[in-house]
Amino acid sequence: MKYFGTDGFRGEANEVLTVEHAFKAGRYLGWYYGQEHRARVVIGKDTRRSSYMFEYSLVAGLTASGADVCLLHVTTTPSVSYVTRTEDFDCGIMISASHNPFYDNGIKIINGKGHKMEAEVEEKIEAYIDGEIPELPLAKKDKIGRTTDYSAGRNRYIGYLISLATRSFEGKRVGLDCSNGSAFMIAKSVFDALGAKTYVINNEPDGTNINANCGSTHIEVLQEFVKEKKLDAGFAYDGDADRCIAVDENGSVVDGDLILYICGKYMKETGRLNQDTIVTTIMSNLGLYKACDKAGLKYEKTAVGDKYVYENMVKNNYSLGGEQSGHIIFSKHATTGDGILTSLMIMEVMLEKKMSLGKLAEPVKIYPQLLKNVRVVDKKTARENEAVNRAVNAVAEALGDDGRILVRESGTEPVIRVMVEAVTDELCEKYVEQVIEVILGEGLVTE
Repeated sequence: MKYFGTDGFRGEANEVLTVEHAFKAGRYLGWYYGQEHRARVVIGKDTRRSSYMFEYSLVAGLTASGADVCLLHVTTTPSVSYVTRTEDFDCGIMISASHNPFYDNGIKIINGKGHKMEAEVEEKIEAYIDGEIPELPLAKKDKIGRTTDYSAGRNRYIGYLISLATRSFEGKRVGLDCSNGSAFMIAKSVFDALGAKTYVINNEPDGTNINANCGSTHIEVLQEFVKEKKLDAGFAYDGDADRCIAVDENGSVVDGDLILYICGKYMKETGRLNQDTIVTTIMSNLGLYKACDKAGLKYEKTAVGDKYVYENMVKNNYSLGGEQSGHIIFSKHATTGDGILTSLMIMEVMLEKKMSLGKLAEPVKIYPQLLKNVRVVDKKTARENEAVNRAVNAVAEALGDDGRILVRESGTEPVIRVMVEAVTDELCEKYVEQVIEVILGEGLVTE
């Protein structure tokens, strides 16, 4: 794929991703879905300065091809997925670059079932953008599409989230870091409606402060806030609110691995965890797997990316999966990671078990982890090098059951990632360096 990666078409606005790209993507989607009926498309966006620009160019392309467009305005990625699959839209589009800086943006296309768009459709959009598909017909007269305000769809999604909570949050003091992004219109209203005493930070987007020293990628800000205000828990979202990282009452981080353990164990106890299995990626911490073994929780490991987690969940009918980064999927309620939904599910466990978040996470002893990236001439050559593989195997043997090594190719750049988990930081450093020295010695690194 030339433009679309695992998470849509993403890059710096007007540099990598331009209004012409967005217009053509709209033109193609409007035509593609409008061949047998008038296409219906729903669009949401995050708070970036460039999101309006891309919204208008997508709308121009879609309506010029004869599609009707409904605008959710500033909203979360999971809300677009929810509205698309429950309201009979042909597809949904989210304008966001997730946790990236404000000057980047992206176009995520969601199919009618609320899943990420099929690769073959994205390939056809790319072919149209590059002029490899003949010019598409323009809609004329009353065939030109209409655009309507659809904030009602966002409100229905808020209502849906509130309906999923099993009990009142009254008496609970909760902090929310909205990352100056998509959650700013939604998260507080959900927690307030459920009776929590809600304290919100980074909730004043200005178009350029999304993800800037805030949200799930800068969790230290929420850690301080939770300790200062003596809150029961804190939840931090990313720019489009499909991720959630939590903070317990002591200010300690509860990342995606710990969330999977807490929710997985509770769902198993209540008979709601299909086949008693959670789905993780190969990057999940060894400490999670050891705790799962003790709790009788089974687990699957997929390649890195929530796309692969969800594919595995659908194939095997699993109910819970996710990544360390806080992309957590509850397949009974959603088809994508959903940060706000995740925070509601964590609250449910705390309330039902009458335990603090810190106590719930206690059984998982997270192993120190070190990841270093090495820029190489050729990823495949480096990965298959005999001396490198011997070095990796030697480390694996030395670590035994008290750690692990993972060496993999980056999906997006000419980089080999070397990751070690061990009992101490010193051991992690020692073994990572041991492998990197061999990669250097074999002349595989770029100057």
